Amino acid sequence: MAKVRAAGLAAGVAALMAMTAEVRGESKEQYSLVNPTPDRLLRDMTTDRPDTTESPFTVDAGRVQVETNLFGYARSRPDADGTITDTYEFATTNMRIGLTNSAEINFVLQPYGIIHAHPAAPGVATRSSGVGGLDIRAKFNLWGNDTFEKSGSALALLPFVSLPTDRNNGISPEFVEGGLIVPVAFKLPGKFGLGMNGGVVYTKDSDASGYHPEYLTSASLGYEWSEKLGTYYEVAARFHTADPRGDVVVLGTGFTYKVSKNVQLDAGVNVGVTSAADRINPFVGLATRF
Repeated sequence: MAKVRAAGLAAGVAALMAMTAEVRGESKEQYSLVNPTPDRLLRDMTTDRPDTTESPFTVDAGRVQVETNLFGYARSRPDADGTITDTYEFATTNMRIGLTNSAEINFVLQPYGIIHAHPAAPGVATRSSGVGGLDIRAKFNLWGNDTFEKSGSALALLPFVSLPTDRNNGISPEFVEGGLIVPVAFKLPGKFGLGMNGGVVYTKDSDASGYHPEYLTSASLGYEWSEKLGTYYEVAARFHTADPRGDVVVLGTGFTYKVSKNVQLDAGVNVGVTSAADRINPFVGLATRF
């Protein structure tokens, strides 16, 4: 998780400024959606992409951070019928809005996607396209937002719900689903940082008779090569799925590059380990803070 903050000059300066502000009586708790945090008190920019592991850090109050998967591609392994699918993802965006110094709300939307299904037996390939689902998420930082450099850890709660936008286009989910993710981050020696997630999502049963829990877990090791460049190495899994091929386990790696304190580029690739996971999933993205 390259967005997990390791020890660095920028983070140290930001922490020092926040501590100085507190000495002067400038508590950040006074800031809100309608009273934005001033530039001099902003935390170092952290993102919930490019890896799967969510960060425990929130966007400063009154600020908006837009994180976009500019383009993503995934090729599946054969399903039970031998069908292989190619998935194309365009401009899936997570808009993060800081509500208070320790809480934010997110809106995640995929404006357009394409799925090509190629059957193993002789036949006609199928194509689905359209708008994906809408995810509404909230993040509540419990500790570490402004004290990570000192405390060495951070923890948050991230409840979410996924809503269908078009139940018949093959891109959007057909049913409402939801769950909870618990992100945690640890400061490690040197320029390393570790992010971990555990969570549960309730998904619709295949026979549509009810819901069942699927369990999420991931760990991402980040390294800060410089103030601008970072890399991550990740393992992520989803257990107790309805897929007859079993659980999903993925290995991922990628990098982030900070163009400025409010703009970050990234790219990465995920490689499936189990038969239920996609074979390969490369992507590129952009994050901007306002």
